[in-house]
Amino acid sequence: MNRINSRWQLASFCVTGGLLLQQSPLWAQNARITVNAQTVLNRVSPWLAGSCIEDVNHEIYGGLYNQKIFGESFEEPAAPPTIRGWKTLGGRWLSEGTNLSVEPDSGGKLVSQSPAFNDGTVETEVRFPDATGENAGLLVRVGNAGIGADAFDGYEVSLEPRTKRLVLGKHKQNWRPLQSVDVTFNPQQWTRLRVELTGPRIRVFVGQSVTPAIDFTDTESPLLSGTFALRTWNSRADFQNVRGPGNTNEAQRFIAESGLQISGQWDVVQDKTAKVQLLHDRINPYNGSLSQMIHYESGQGVAGVANRSLNRWGIAVKRGQLLAGRLYLRAYDLQGSVTIALQSVDGQKTYATQTIAKVGQDWAKYTLSLTPNADDANARFVVLLNKPGSLWIDQVVLGATDEAQFKGLPIRGDIARTMQQQGIKFLRYGGTMVNAPEYRWKKMIGDPDRRPPYRGHWYPQSTNGFGIEDFLRFCEAGNFEPAFAINVEETAQDAADLVEYLNGDVNTLWGRRRAQNGHPKPYDVRWIEIGNEEVIWGDNAADYDHYIARFNALYDAMHAKDANIQFVNAAWWRPESPNMERVFKALDGKAAFWDLHVWSDDARSGTAVDRDIAQMQTLFKQWGPSSKMKCVIFEENGNLHNQQRALGHATTLNAVRRHGDFVVVSCPANALQPNGQNDNGWDQGQIFFSPDSVWGMPPFYSAQMDTQNYLPIRVQSTTEGDLDVTATKSEDGKTLVLHIVNTGNTPKAPMIEINGMASVKALAQKWTLAGPLQARNTPSDMKVRTVEDKFYNAGTAFDLTIPATSYTIIRLSGTGN
Repeated sequence: MNRINSRWQLASFCVTGGLLLQQSPLWAQNARITVNAQTVLNRVSPWLAGSCIEDVNHEIYGGLYNQKIFGESFEEPAAPPTIRGWKTLGGRWLSEGTNLSVEPDSGGKLVSQSPAFNDGTVETEVRFPDATGENAGLLVRVGNAGIGADAFDGYEVSLEPRTKRLVLGKHKQNWRPLQSVDVTFNPQQWTRLRVELTGPRIRVFVGQSVTPAIDFTDTESPLLSGTFALRTWNSRADFQNVRGPGNTNEAQRFIAESGLQISGQWDVVQDKTAKVQLLHDRINPYNGSLSQMIHYESGQGVAGVANRSLNRWGIAVKRGQLLAGRLYLRAYDLQGSVTIALQSVDGQKTYATQTIAKVGQDWAKYTLSLTPNADDANARFVVLLNKPGSLWIDQVVLGATDEAQFKGLPIRGDIARTMQQQGIKFLRYGGTMVNAPEYRWKKMIGDPDRRPPYRGHWYPQSTNGFGIEDFLRFCEAGNFEPAFAINVEETAQDAADLVEYLNGDVNTLWGRRRAQNGHPKPYDVRWIEIGNEEVIWGDNAADYDHYIARFNALYDAMHAKDANIQFVNAAWWRPESPNMERVFKALDGKAAFWDLHVWSDDARSGTAVDRDIAQMQTLFKQWGPSSKMKCVIFEENGNLHNQQRALGHATTLNAVRRHGDFVVVSCPANALQPNGQNDNGWDQGQIFFSPDSVWGMPPFYSAQMDTQNYLPIRVQSTTEGDLDVTATKSEDGKTLVLHIVNTGNTPKAPMIEINGMASVKALAQKWTLAGPLQARNTPSDMKVRTVEDKFYNAGTAFDLTIPATSYTIIRLSGTGN
């Protein structure tokens, strides 16, 4: 027994791995962890620590999907005319005199090009033709603005038409709410919104009131200078009588300036002497509903179009690394050849070129092979003409090859390998994206260049280049257990065909189609979720009944094809609602699991999750004492990706371990997030990426610690002091793991006592993830990452310091019971 007396004043320590062990200070004298390794409480699922991925904020299209071109099918609408004196950063803004209108957009901004100001007044009148939108209003003290929901610094002042609330928030390339109040206004009538700025003080007036609805002083690094802007967040909105500082007596006039018609994710390339017309053409596209036409009329030099990947963040090219792909072209009276190139963002440097000659009048596929001669993380892809004639372009695909690709799949290799390094064994592909009416599995198979684009929930011009089958191939190559969701409005026949396509023998109709599409072996899918967050919009009995009917129809069709598939019930869980018992009894014996979505932003989220799981389990036993239905957590949600969220995940997994016989898996969302391209909220990525790099945020390391230390049996542990602890052991009882979360702001030095495990070895392993709650990582500054150590004072009782706001895992070895 190696015990360090907490009363000793003399430090006793060893320096292996830099670990210092010493006497417990006064603040930790009452902390104690006691483990009884012989008292087994429950088993823990091998799928415990999973992850959730969906195409929200470009996790797939622009991320995991190895497609450098964003806007591949030219479906994005051409930009409306620019407005003189304003910069459009997202959204479709239309002007008429002193009036503006904007269609719903995830954070579209119209930024005034007037000089930055310090103090002053900005005002507008706003109305909402569709009162079901989220919000719209003013931005003040705006700087560093770009395309993207949070891509700016400044203060947001918005009206919410549905809730009739006024919201004040702060953006510093992120979002932080400051104050929200109820206000009286009619969303479909003009409402005056006025902001007065005096140093750090912000006063907001609504309507004709002379009393501010919000009077807020920013005491935390206030923004004191900048311009102003108009903004929408998923709302159709009209603005009039916009007045800026220094010109409060005269409303702004908005003058439209027409330009060349080009698909929204592409840019014009045009030498000054080249005369060119661009048309976003609906006649005879190759795929989808639109193609891009370039008509070179006369002059000298080149003209064409350029693509800079996701939201124009740049295409990463490396010297000697081949980029390969394809595009589809047709031409009329084209007198020269077509030049394809990779260039610097300003076009001054060319890294690779390819010439395509004799393009005919019918659509034809042309392969791309471009090997750059230099490195550039912000390159562009261009299609150029230098002679008269007309060229149509559609369905452009360009991806990395060799090691930059993942096992020959259209998957970005560095992202996929980082997901493997996280150690997750279970991956769920689903979320609100599957609720889009056009999300249908039969549009996701076969030739990817002929798969139609669709109107997605998170991005209006979504691609089917990556779909359910591509997800399954990725999981197969990455050794992840796959689960996916389907749209609840799929027909029963299509659902049956899906199962036959994925799991059927090659002698079946759809199994043969799978083999023809390049995968003769069945996928052996075992998890399918029917819908996602169904009836989340309100506790409506008729809507729950509709879900029951749709679940049963799809279940019957799919179960008849393969009785081994486990189906997941996606009805939104409301434990207080009588509708829950009706859903349970209607689906019991068919749904193997009920999908519970939880919130894990708070460091102590596990407390609420534990309560929610226990309540669900109790109700299941009450409604069906012999029921075998269990729980899966397919989404741990939040809006953080810092150390606080890492601890929230750790306490959530402790809660899940305590209910290991009932909860099979817990999947944090989102698995991925592109840096600086958060278009839809949900600022919660575990793995961040840019065009040329990938790195883990604190929640990545929290999950990785769990996957590296999974053991299947939970044993009894008790805790005195403010620590969240669970203990698990191996099947043979020779290995014991303690999961210890300290959410407090001071370190703890508990006495750890191990019972029921003979001859505990003195040498033990320890993993620690510690840092300030708000700490996040960047590629150049990894503030929070796991530190692995060994220490020699282990035994059946020992002291160990647990840092403030930390997650610690201790792994002990012995000779079993």
